[in-house]
Amino acid sequence: MGGLDLAAQFKRRVDEHPDRECLILGERRLTYEQVYAEAEALGAALSSLGVGPGDCIAVDLPNWPEWVVTLLAVARIGAVLVPVNPSLSYHELKYQLRHGEVSICIVPQQYDELDYAELFDDMAEELPDLRQVITVGSEDQWSDGVVVSYGELLSRGKRAAETVVSADLNPAEAPLAIIYTPGTQGKPKGVVLTHENLLWTAVETSQALGLTAEDRVFGGVPLFTVFGVHMVISTIMAGGTIVLQARFNPALALEIIEQESLTVVHGVPTMFQLIMRVSSFSDRDLSNVRTGIVAGSPVSAELVRSIRSWNDVQIAYGLTETGPTVAITRFEDPAFERETTVGRVLDGVDVKIVDEQSARAEDGSSVGQLAVRGPNVMKGYYRMPQETKKSFTSDGYFLTGDLGSIGPGGFLTIVGRSNEMIIRGGYNIFPREIEDVSRLHPAVDHVCVVGVPNEILGEMVCACVVPVEGAIVTGEEIREFVGEHLAAYKIPDVIRFVDQLPLNDDGTVDRKELQKTMEMETSKK
Repeated sequence: MGGLDLAAQFKRRVDEHPDRECLILGERRLTYEQVYAEAEALGAALSSLGVGPGDCIAVDLPNWPEWVVTLLAVARIGAVLVPVNPSLSYHELKYQLRHGEVSICIVPQQYDELDYAELFDDMAEELPDLRQVITVGSEDQWSDGVVVSYGELLSRGKRAAETVVSADLNPAEAPLAIIYTPGTQGKPKGVVLTHENLLWTAVETSQALGLTAEDRVFGGVPLFTVFGVHMVISTIMAGGTIVLQARFNPALALEIIEQESLTVVHGVPTMFQLIMRVSSFSDRDLSNVRTGIVAGSPVSAELVRSIRSWNDVQIAYGLTETGPTVAITRFEDPAFERETTVGRVLDGVDVKIVDEQSARAEDGSSVGQLAVRGPNVMKGYYRMPQETKKSFTSDGYFLTGDLGSIGPGGFLTIVGRSNEMIIRGGYNIFPREIEDVSRLHPAVDHVCVVGVPNEILGEMVCACVVPVEGAIVTGEEIREFVGEHLAAYKIPDVIRFVDQLPLNDDGTVDRKELQKTMEMETSKK
């Protein structure tokens, strides 16, 4: 396979089939050669701005071709990509850009009625490391000392002699991306993933899926997630075609899958649920769909069977910190294990079950916390040495926080989470973040947020609110208040007003009891 260097691997695919389609979005169709030329120009332009190995470049774009081009350009010059969720609020975005020490940010000119030039004009003084904002949009976009259009930058890059690459760079060990994931106290943590972490995992999972250059892959998973990054890299490594959807829409996704004769469809369980609920689903010709990955949140055996009636998906398990895949089912696995487990651990990855309190190894058949060691495991959390240290055992295993067991044949079963994270539609949500914001509302005395099962989303966010005595407030008012401070997917789906919250003996809220009560209430609706 050669060195684990994304730029070098992409160049090999370009040399093998320059005219093969690489990226498709609607009417836009770019070949491998065209994507390579654009990535080279962007890389050269970024180098001319003083960007070099180790510098952080944020990409805050929907699933557009420019997102993938930026990833390849960043890999070419040895910089580090910082994917950003386009739906972040002002304060969430500012935090990630500051914490990530981002020097260049690539954004839409306008998206969702938001003018990004104006946004960064307001934010610039609070981002001391930011040197340039690059806007993707119409070519007549005005430019100033800070804001420059993507098209103008490409023109500069094409005139540049060649991209500068550090001779001392070791791509396999060098960081390729910093992907933010919620922290133990709700603060985002930047997961540093190297070329080796991401490329090694992409190769291993591609082999499990049997990906080839003939495959046409659905790019509907948000690219800012590790799942999205993995989808891009694994497809490029195989030399296949990525058919993007700027923002997931189930009806349009179904149309794309049929019209573009897609062979591989990935998604979180919610995406598959919504696709299969489109009224025209049964009338579509999906005969070209071969396989894909379902991951990102728990998936029931019943849902797996439904998906496999038209798409022979593999179930995968992993985390952002594990680049992402730890285990995956295979086509040859027994039917029961393919439906009820997350498959077998990747060759080269070591997983052990440890006691939650002591982190001592236990019998694999016992339920305990999963600890992972291997070439897929992150380098650490960016600028968080203490958080990194406590996330690893003394012998180098990453503590996942997930509970599971290893059964006969090495099949891994996930039974729950040791923390309180809510996984809603594939997004990780930490309750405390929502609770802290909700408490700022003048009518909220106390609040506890729990996840409750939902057939479509996996889990819904349920906020149990104790209002201030005498206050008059509605659930919608609280939802709107939370939405002013946090991303839309963190807004509670359900608001329940209660007189008091159940307490443990030590005075803390009994989340398990509250969650059980809310599950019973919502199941009756």
